[in-house]
Amino acid sequence: MSPDAPRAPYADPAAGAAVKAADRAHVFHSWSAQGLIDPLAVAGAEGAYFWDYEGNRYLDFTSGLVFTNIGYQHPAVVAAIQEQAGRLATFAPAFAVEARSEAARLIAERTPGDLDKIFFTNGGAEAVENAVRMARLHTGRQKVLSAYRSYHGATATAINLTGDPRRWASDTGSAGVVRFWAPFLYRSPFHARTEAEECARALQHLEDTLVFEGPATVAAVVLETIPGTAGIMTPPPGYLAGVREICDRYGIVFVLDEVMAGFGRTGKWFAADHEGVVPDLMTFAKGVNSGYVPLGGVAISAEIAATFETRPYPGGLTYSGHPLACAAAVATIEVMEEERIVEGAAHLGEHVLGPGLRELAERHPSVGEVRGLGAFWALELVRDRETREPLVPYNATGEANAPMAAFGAACRRNGIWPFINMNRTHVVPACNITEAEAKEGLAALDAALSVADEHTV
Repeated sequence: MSPDAPRAPYADPAAGAAVKAADRAHVFHSWSAQGLIDPLAVAGAEGAYFWDYEGNRYLDFTSGLVFTNIGYQHPAVVAAIQEQAGRLATFAPAFAVEARSEAARLIAERTPGDLDKIFFTNGGAEAVENAVRMARLHTGRQKVLSAYRSYHGATATAINLTGDPRRWASDTGSAGVVRFWAPFLYRSPFHARTEAEECARALQHLEDTLVFEGPATVAAVVLETIPGTAGIMTPPPGYLAGVREICDRYGIVFVLDEVMAGFGRTGKWFAADHEGVVPDLMTFAKGVNSGYVPLGGVAISAEIAATFETRPYPGGLTYSGHPLACAAAVATIEVMEEERIVEGAAHLGEHVLGPGLRELAERHPSVGEVRGLGAFWALELVRDRETREPLVPYNATGEANAPMAAFGAACRRNGIWPFINMNRTHVVPACNITEAEAKEGLAALDAALSVADEHTV
């Protein structure tokens, strides 16, 4: 255990039982069969750790849902929320409010290019929803292209844009969404052998899809800059620039979804900064205020903003730019600057997590690939390294998912809370996790991977 890590306070199982009982009686959980889940009752959290009422402490390798970029309970952000609550706890979005204006200014200073107008939402799905609406109104077109192996949110348009199984139950088949394959060399849909081949073939596939759909019918191409939940597949060099060029050639709006990858997660303020690519619209949420109060938004280019200069934008939210959320964003961005958290995430990825995970891969036959940047990594777990057969089938449940369930249980026994999706585990801790804490997590992951190794051939 890191010597500076917070320790769980004394155990209080009776209080935990009361919390659990109220949850099971009244809380309806997302993405779950309600009678088949057993949510952990959380007693508290600090920094990169949280603990339960039994006195068990966990190093959070999920950072919530990849949003506590500066960790739990940062005192500067907690104080900013408290101060704002004392000054002006809430106010309608049609007014100019200091916290809202300052948050927009600080975000616009960090977004690439001319993305200087900020439309605030309550989270990432609403940001995607409004970005697509803006693109459709700006172009007068309806179709939107999005990638398989993606996740964009659970509202009506966002879930139809999503390219993983969470879409299936809500897919209308008539939402104007056309999907394509984005690059992923390890499981290349284009039979590529090199990143250069994967990039070129993926771009050709995207353009072919556009040509056959009719470019004049397509409003936008929506991409996660680096897909998050779907697998943290860093695009090959030149891909995002190539998509930008294709969109420019056909007059299509390029939307980058930075909800998960933004605000320091990849070692840059935004993942697009790695390639120097400027989209027309960029969505954000999560790390903008470390998830302390719900907040998301769309950063808008000058050209698209001009569309609505004298024409009303037909969209809005009661809590758009909520003062408490914006005050948290201001404080978070200031903390990230003062504590050099973006630079720290880059160092963490280059010198600690990247080398450490690759070293684990050398010793564990269940690790097929390591990929990532900053504090944003994935391990692809496989039954067979030669054939790259996944450790569990796609979208496995029940007994078919037993190997990953056993791996997850081993992680928790060893004191880390893992982010698991299908046959992958993602290493996505707070961006300001210390080197000692990261190494503690890697040691726990090392032990858990031995369980996954038992299921290899």
